Amino acid sequence: KKTDSSRRTSHNIRANFQPFHYFGNARMLTNCASKTLAAVRANIRAIATSSARASDNLFVHRDTPEDNPNIPFEFTAENKKRVEAILSIYPEGHKRGAMIPLLDLAQRQYGWLPISAMHKVAEILQLPNMRVYEVATFYTMFMRKPTGKYHIQVCTTTPCWLRGSDDILETCKKQLGIGVGDTTKDRKFTISEVECLGACVNAPMVAINDDYYEDLTSKDMQDILNDLKADKISPPGPRNGRFASEPKGEPTSLSEEPKGPGFGLQAGL
Repeated sequence: KKTDSSRRTSHNIRANFQPFHYFGNARMLTNCASKTLAAVRANIRAIATSSARASDNLFVHRDTPEDNPNIPFEFTAENKKRVEAILSIYPEGHKRGAMIPLLDLAQRQYGWLPISAMHKVAEILQLPNMRVYEVATFYTMFMRKPTGKYHIQVCTTTPCWLRGSDDILETCKKQLGIGVGDTTKDRKFTISEVECLGACVNAPMVAINDDYYEDLTSKDMQDILNDLKADKISPPGPRNGRFASEPKGEPTSLSEEPKGPGFGLQAGL
């Protein structure tokens, strides 16, 4: 039979041990959680994401010494004639349909699309500046910061990626010494990573300004860039010898002149 003294001693021991008991459990749980998280991280596949496509300057404008409303923009005399020709296509009340062609014309003249060029287009079309901003910031083809003479647009969407577009992109970066979204100091080259350009059957491919270069290898890309450094334009199109998008071997269909309309529908045709 326990005495009052022994009961008090036992109670004091339990009371003194209780914090250590809880602390030990907490430490054990922490260790287990750390090991579990480490195991989970090791077995989680990274979420596949595409790189930001110029998202840092798609919707935001901040005045800079080379891009602000105080820098005048005017179409050249030759381009003013083109402006008139473009506007003549659209009936009265629908001139705003000329906005994209006029923005494209301004970009081709200036090399990129400054805010003063947007204001000029808004003035010509008699529209609020905001209407032009909305269009210019929506389309990634409008370059709203200085762009190189040769705009290297590397497609990295699935078909091109499966065919080696990562190697093409790395070749461009290594050959030019710049990263994606950057421009060389002499403003001769800009590299962009772009979404599908519609030449999947000829993957991997690159668009340089208005020309498509298809069925590329790293060696092909090196040769093209070396030519451009000397301001020599390589012939666009497939680099593996095929014509357009024809099969690598000989055609498997339409191998002869097509028959006339209705062929095979009636015995006499």
